[in-house]
Amino acid sequence: MDDEAVERMFEPAARAALSAFPIEANDLTLVSLAENVTFKVNDGRKGGAYVLRLHRPGYHTLDELLSERSWIRALREAGIDVPTPVLARDGRDYVPVVIPATGERRFAGIARWTEGRLLSEVLAETTDNRRVESYFAQLGSLTASMHNQASAWRPPPGFRRHALDSEGLMGEAPHWGPFWEHASLTAGERSLLLDVRRRMRERLAQLSRDRSVYSLIHADMHPGNILVDGDRLTVIDFDDAGFGWHQYDIAIVLTYWQTKPDAAEIDRAFIDGYRAIRRLPDDASTTIPMFRLIRWMASIGWFHQRPELKRPAVFEERKAWVLDQCATLR
Repeated sequence: MDDEAVERMFEPAARAALSAFPIEANDLTLVSLAENVTFKVNDGRKGGAYVLRLHRPGYHTLDELLSERSWIRALREAGIDVPTPVLARDGRDYVPVVIPATGERRFAGIARWTEGRLLSEVLAETTDNRRVESYFAQLGSLTASMHNQASAWRPPPGFRRHALDSEGLMGEAPHWGPFWEHASLTAGERSLLLDVRRRMRERLAQLSRDRSVYSLIHADMHPGNILVDGDRLTVIDFDDAGFGWHQYDIAIVLTYWQTKPDAAEIDRAFIDGYRAIRRLPDDASTTIPMFRLIRWMASIGWFHQRPELKRPAVFEERKAWVLDQCATLR
């Protein structure tokens, strides 16, 4: 679906949602159609820009969306740069809207627009290894700060988010879908993934869930979800945030660079940045390679659940790496 078709389908619902918020929109621009439909909104009366998101149906309940906002506000209070939520005129965080073209019901939420460029874009343009290491060191410190906040924070009554535990990652119905059922896999590859999934599930079930290593995590904090504005890094897109191991959060960042020639140096920069803010026990750090593999196994499930998306070249690279790693475990 091209951008014009997306706008025709979703813009009426976006404008209907805007009527519930204290914003007089003079400009509404489609930003992306991915997990959710996202628009940029300019306020013609007060000035300023906002991001409006129409959340995909079936992924989160309203209670789960409200819980996401609760954590984002707590992170802001802890001094961590995250988007600023905007309430509707009646005090609600989200308002329901209907997509006229399909009849589906979605929840719409608004936050202030955060200036900056995606870190993934910045990294793609630089050949300065020291600059890359510096960004990953910053990202390590930022991740540690979020883990500090989450480990100490007590969610309010009624807080609801999914769990990326042994079942959520490697169970019969993992959060990102049954990766072993992807259409591109042969029967032998499916058998291999199922065998390794069983082993990973058993290993995860034995890990500690003490708050020092298991709490709320962003769970998708790769450079594509980080905005850079000068020296400031802002974390965006908490759609996948849930309860999980800190090592999984770390592995998600590190998998982004793991196929590069200088991956080992980037790993060290990130871990050094992390340890400058928060302790990372040796017994926890030794599980990071396992969580790297789990992350990329899960990403196959992500594509399995979205057959309408064209698979990028990186998918084949990841699948080949996963199968190679799984074969070494047999």
